[in-house]
Amino acid sequence: MLIIKFIWKLGSNELTPGNGSASALVVGVGAALTRIVAILTIGKPKYAEYNGEMELVFEEMKAVNTNLLECIDRDTEAFNQVSAVFDLPKQKDEDKQKRREAMQAALKYATEIPFETMEFILEAIHLTAKAVGKSNMNAASDLGVAALTMKAGLCSAWLNVCINLSGVKDEAFKNDYTTRGKAILAEGIKIADDIYEEIEKSL
Repeated sequence: MLIIKFIWKLGSNELTPGNGSASALVVGVGAALTRIVAILTIGKPKYAEYNGEMELVFEEMKAVNTNLLECIDRDTEAFNQVSAVFDLPKQKDEDKQKRREAMQAALKYATEIPFETMEFILEAIHLTAKAVGKSNMNAASDLGVAALTMKAGLCSAWLNVCINLSGVKDEAFKNDYTTRGKAILAEGIKIADDIYEEIEKSL
């Protein structure tokens, strides 16, 4: 399986994939768990009143899942852009200036990718919350695990945003992504924690 190759490569001395890709993968697993719960609910007479909602959760989560899986490779691409800057010439002052500009552009891009991952994760958390109390109770623990993986992935993606922002010189850019990132982080953590607590009580 490709996931096995990913895990072994992640733990090797190769520079990619890195923590950004890992964050997206972890949440991709959580999103898949929410989809499983939706599948196990749809069509069940006991949950007939929630059938439409669960069908919507399944379809929307499928789209989010696709976006998260794409972020795995996009994060690697972003890291490669940063790494490529180190190979640029730096003998002349003009070269050094171009190198600085290229690094700033690469760091901004490397910030934007995990930030987008955070946005997708928050969407996944909201969708998971919609399934709580309206889905097959035999699979309730899956929602709890989904919430935990999404919380972990969200916090991980935020750390990736932070480390790239630390090298950005554009203060307006830094302030914007810091403010929006903290808001997404706080909202996502609270909802994920609420999901977990609700699931734990129901078991």
